[in-house]
Amino acid sequence: MKCGVDEAGRGPLAGPVYAAAVILNRPIEGLNDSKKLSEKKRIALASRIKSEALSWCIASATEAEIDEINILNASLLAMKRAIQGLVVIPGEVLVDGIHCPRVDLPIRAIVGGDALVAEISAASILAKTARDDYMLDLHDAYPEYGFDRHKGYPTKLHLDALKRHGPSKVHRMSFGPVKACLR
Repeated sequence: MKCGVDEAGRGPLAGPVYAAAVILNRPIEGLNDSKKLSEKKRIALASRIKSEALSWCIASATEAEIDEINILNASLLAMKRAIQGLVVIPGEVLVDGIHCPRVDLPIRAIVGGDALVAEISAASILAKTARDDYMLDLHDAYPEYGFDRHKGYPTKLHLDALKRHGPSKVHRMSFGPVKACLR
């Protein structure tokens, strides 16, 4: 039984990085890299994955953890937490990309795995939809930054809001554009 793992939110200037681990029970039609799917399709697939997968877990690493250990290590930490949160122990873990978290299971990285391996696609979708939902909640708390529009990514709108309002407590203080606003 294989488990797919992927993360969402390495590039944004705000919010946690999310990861998901998924063990599928049977194929789910329409799975693909979350970035290649419309928001509507991602949401529908996320619901199907949660109801049909043999096991799944979504985890995150906070902005403070990102600032303390860097975004790569925080991504790996979120992945490790997601794998450890599964109620079924997989025989093999397949991770999108080139880096693998340290876990006591057979594990390998697959470049472009989110478009090639159904379990990684499913993890990509769960991580992305969970992070997007969280960023919508953050928008309610910090509407001046427009998180509902850019989900924390460094768009012109977000950079302009950062310059106008300065960083919030949910910004990643170690990231260059945020650091620049602290000076």
